[in-house]
Amino acid sequence: MSHAPERRRAAVLGSPIAHSLSPVLHRAAYAELGLGEWTYDRFEVDEAALPAFLDKLDETWAGLSLTMPLKRAVMPLLDEVSSTAASVEAVNTVVFTEDGRRLGDNTDIPGIAAALRERGVTEAASAAVLGAGATASSALAALAGICTGEVVVYVRSEARAAEMREWGERLGVAVRTEDWSRAAEALTAPLVVATTPAGATDALAEAVPDRPGALFDVLYEPWPTPLAAAWSARGGTVLGGLDLLVHQAVLQVERMTGRPRAPLAAMRAAGEAALAARG
Repeated sequence: MSHAPERRRAAVLGSPIAHSLSPVLHRAAYAELGLGEWTYDRFEVDEAALPAFLDKLDETWAGLSLTMPLKRAVMPLLDEVSSTAASVEAVNTVVFTEDGRRLGDNTDIPGIAAALRERGVTEAASAAVLGAGATASSALAALAGICTGEVVVYVRSEARAAEMREWGERLGVAVRTEDWSRAAEALTAPLVVATTPAGATDALAEAVPDRPGALFDVLYEPWPTPLAAAWSARGGTVLGGLDLLVHQAVLQVERMTGRPRAPLAAMRAAGEAALAARG
């Protein structure tokens, strides 16, 4: 059996990509694991450039992290896609085997579940999702293993509502949709997952109930969001985008390096320091 080259490469691809914290997290993991020859970079790559980028990679490459807009575009370019990734038609992780095969996976879904589990949220009688983008479908997939009742998704258009109901059917989740104008009602759910862009939930901060449940707001910059700050002030459990980023990166590191336990604490500390340095 041939040995992989000592120097191994990995990177995050997307467009835009300059803001990505992935290099900070993965490099912290390599340092902790003693993988001094491993490197992790970032590359600005859009859908049109992706096939050529993949074709030029050599045997030193161990894997890739993918962000928007590549999570779906990469799928036809892979040799195998995990059932987790296929369930939401989104790949955020590519691992290269020794024989050159490209394996696609999704660590966002188990990452969401792991982040919630870390904070003691292993089950919810019902849940609410704010927004209907790619992260919302991953949230639904994670909620399939956590939520025992209905998931209400708050959206801005009927087209998005129809999409989320379809995802619910595919993922085996009981989904009901409501118009965004009623989003304040979401905050009474035992578990709320906010998947919207910066600023979208700011107006909801004043509607946080006196005894809120758990909020998972997937933003990490700026942090805390007004909604997260109001939630925390009322004693609710709050998870942020860095929790998701770190937990999904832990799984990526494990898949790419073959090491069983990526250093969660060191990766989180590196992420927190990088965000603090950004001001």
